[in-house]
Amino acid sequence: MPGKTLLWDQTLFRRGELFEFDHIPEHFAHRDSQFRSLIFGVRPALQGMRPLNMLCVGPPGTGKTTAARKAFEELGEHAPGVITAHVNCQANQTRYTIFSQIFQKLIGHAPPTSGVSFKKILDEIAKYLIQNEKILIVALDDINYLFHEKEADNVLYSLLRAHETHPGTKIGVIAILSDDNLSYVFDPKVGSIFLPEEILFPRYAWDEIKSILSDRAKLGFYPGVLSEDVLDVIVDYTSEAGDLRVGIDLLKRSALNSEERASTSISEDDVRLAYRKSRMLHLSRMIASLGSGEQTILAILARKAGANEQAGEEKETLETEQTAGDLYAAFHESTGLGYTRFHAMLHKLTTLRLIDAEIATEGVHGRSRRIALKYDYEDVLGAMQPRSL
Repeated sequence: MPGKTLLWDQTLFRRGELFEFDHIPEHFAHRDSQFRSLIFGVRPALQGMRPLNMLCVGPPGTGKTTAARKAFEELGEHAPGVITAHVNCQANQTRYTIFSQIFQKLIGHAPPTSGVSFKKILDEIAKYLIQNEKILIVALDDINYLFHEKEADNVLYSLLRAHETHPGTKIGVIAILSDDNLSYVFDPKVGSIFLPEEILFPRYAWDEIKSILSDRAKLGFYPGVLSEDVLDVIVDYTSEAGDLRVGIDLLKRSALNSEERASTSISEDDVRLAYRKSRMLHLSRMIASLGSGEQTILAILARKAGANEQAGEEKETLETEQTAGDLYAAFHESTGLGYTRFHAMLHKLTTLRLIDAEIATEGVHGRSRRIALKYDYEDVLGAMQPRSL
């Protein structure tokens, strides 16, 4: 693109769709072993058998959903006897709504919104699979949303026991758990039939993030739009967040900022401006994915920092830390939950880089952990779910 000024009818985007979160890349880099494990697990369906059940585990933005969608793409091309259904459990948090989504994928329309029992929906799903000699594989994305009220157990039990009430039904499950804290325990009646193959998705290393974002930029932007130095700034921000989606969003927002300046290349200032917005979206998305207990911990920390500011402390020197003991006392008073659950939640919040729980100080009673927010307390409170406030 000649010149340094972008004309009104020009754009930096050669393929803008590459910067959307739901885009499935043709080349799925740095997840070869995980993808091979998924393909191995679904392979029995090609021979008319039930596929292996699988559990994809890892922090947000580590390729779990993309891997499942890529596997489903391959099945769609090579396995006409297999039907796949990808269900977002954040948007569908009950057994009824999840099976309604499966019903719609199979039948082509949603079941009636009232007057239809769950049993009727399951009967119709099983009837369709048996009559059409199809095998169903369901991806339950963000299944962690279903652990409240044991909905995960209810959903898995209904799917995996369907062949007992409807002989001839063949269903497999890919559960996607956006958490690397394997503290979730399934009900024994579910665990005995789920028996998933665990596939771990670790955080991307810095050089892996750069490789992925560089490939995305080369395909999605015109030549000369993104320099190596500016790309490194985006990679640094992405690595700090630990979520590849932050980097993809930064590429898009930074380019839009550059276009607003009528520039043909992205500057570091474009990236910094984009990060301020992207960071808040990332924070809101992470907090929305948390359970009520984890949100309560964040709310306690944020309110404490806010109270200290109102008491007259300078923002730059604001006390944003609490001892683990004080934090647990406030948490227990609010939720009634015990220390084991509290400790597991702290681990999860630390893993998600929402808090720093590794600070230790010497006190009267020896060393004591101190817990600190990694985000500004006002940002945390602004992104909190109403139920935590």
